[in-house]
Amino acid sequence: MRAVLQRVSRASVEVDGQTVGRIDRGWLVLLGVAKGDAEADADWLAKKVAGLRAFEDEAGKMNLAVGEVGGGVLVVSQFTLLGDCRKGRRPGFDAAADPAEAERLYGDFCRRLASLGLPTASGVFRATMQVELVNDGPVTLLLDSRKAF
Repeated sequence: MRAVLQRVSRASVEVDGQTVGRIDRGWLVLLGVAKGDAEADADWLAKKVAGLRAFEDEAGKMNLAVGEVGGGVLVVSQFTLLGDCRKGRRPGFDAAADPAEAERLYGDFCRRLASLGLPTASGVFRATMQVELVNDGPVTLLLDSRKAF
């Protein structure tokens, strides 16, 4: 699984003009599921997102996890994170998981975040979405479960 984490002061996602997910302070997670990803990837990534100390403490140091600042997580599916742009001018998506498997693992990831006590919102899998955010810092981090084990 690949994820782009953006520390936000607020973020929301709309489908067909309707807001389907919204958070205030926390992480916006753009999530891509790769072929071969499994529950272990969702588990590792959820724990990493929940425990990552990238929010400022009273001294202004990035020393607190999202839950410690009362934050939430907005998860948006993003298969284009698996895009291969090395050849030609059009990205290839052969590395992306089959949609049914990707949707299952996307849901699993969201449930794991919620089970860790984090308020969790999400977009709609396979929908065209409009994502709005205010990047705080800005702080943007990349995570890849395949580089973790």
